[in-house]
Amino acid sequence: MIEKINMINFTVGPVQSSEAVRAIGAEQVPYFRTAEFSEIMLENERLVKKFAHTTEDSRVVFLTCSGSGGMETAIMNTLTKDDKALVINGGSFGERFVELLTLHEIPFTEIKLEHGKALKAEHLAPYEGKGYTAFLLQKHETSTGVHFDINLVSDFCKRNRCFLIVDTISTFLCDPFDMAALNAGIMITGSQKALACPPGIAVMALAPSALERIGRTKCCCQYLDLKIALKNQERGQTPWTPAVGVLRQINVRLRDIDAVGGADAEIAWTAHLAKYFRDKLKEHSFPFEIISESLSNAVTPLHPTTASAYEIFLKIKDEYGMWICPNGGDMKDTVFRVGHIGCLTEADYDKLIDAFDDLSAKEFQDINNDYFTKNKRSRLI
Repeated sequence: MIEKINMINFTVGPVQSSEAVRAIGAEQVPYFRTAEFSEIMLENERLVKKFAHTTEDSRVVFLTCSGSGGMETAIMNTLTKDDKALVINGGSFGERFVELLTLHEIPFTEIKLEHGKALKAEHLAPYEGKGYTAFLLQKHETSTGVHFDINLVSDFCKRNRCFLIVDTISTFLCDPFDMAALNAGIMITGSQKALACPPGIAVMALAPSALERIGRTKCCCQYLDLKIALKNQERGQTPWTPAVGVLRQINVRLRDIDAVGGADAEIAWTAHLAKYFRDKLKEHSFPFEIISESLSNAVTPLHPTTASAYEIFLKIKDEYGMWICPNGGDMKDTVFRVGHIGCLTEADYDKLIDAFDDLSAKEFQDINNDYFTKNKRSRLI
């Protein structure tokens, strides 16, 4: 069994952090009702606005919860029973939006896509001019690795005057996103993805259209009430005790990104790592199929054609000291994912390719392939 402390992490969150971010995590957590902490929070807001390409009059809030908490917060604070929403469901996170809309009794229509399939104009055509007021989607459906065409959705929303809520949790700082140009109302992300900090903070960028909706919508959860959060963020504070350490780590990370070229440079590096890994896969001809019709830079989703995806995950973890990203539900045995976010290098991917090579040479003889035996499929290679 490999010692877990020095594992290489190729998952999509939490991911590997820089030395500077980890150093903050080793410090004592300071008291936060101070001018110094307020300065950090205001700088965090300024830099997120810069990297998301918001309008000047947009706002950013930081909630102590997961990205899923940000998804629910968006719905609770901006949508009501008078809305009529469209939602893209292309995987487990699209399904989460469906569940949240159902829970909060927001009228909606679900556009359900097959796993791995891209969103196309013909999917939206039946809903033109039908009175929809809101549109919700993941820019990148992390579970299947599909990067949806946000420009297609934005154009639809502009024509139909829909309020656009975009979950960019796994694509912010991985793929281009211009919030102002897209006319998006809300952008949601999280601390544990490309921000490469520990989990615990949901980040929400709010356009003026969102601020107007927040002002007239009653939120039935005090902790997630954005009116309260926005009022406190005016002075660089939060209404409740936040994850102080993580917010300080976010500040270090945002400043480091800004110092080396901003969002464009970060996106370019992530794209480089994704291409490097995918090119290596082609060179080695592993029996893995990329299942997504429209890839993000953030992750490569792979279907092993002759072995259980979950068993490969376990083997890589326990014998080679690396985490790849497993899937759950009906994709547990059929898809694993390799992430390209966090503090990773080409040398890290070389080690993963070597591990795949080694397993291939062994013909995965030690892997329990019950799933594929039941489905009358042979072992890998």
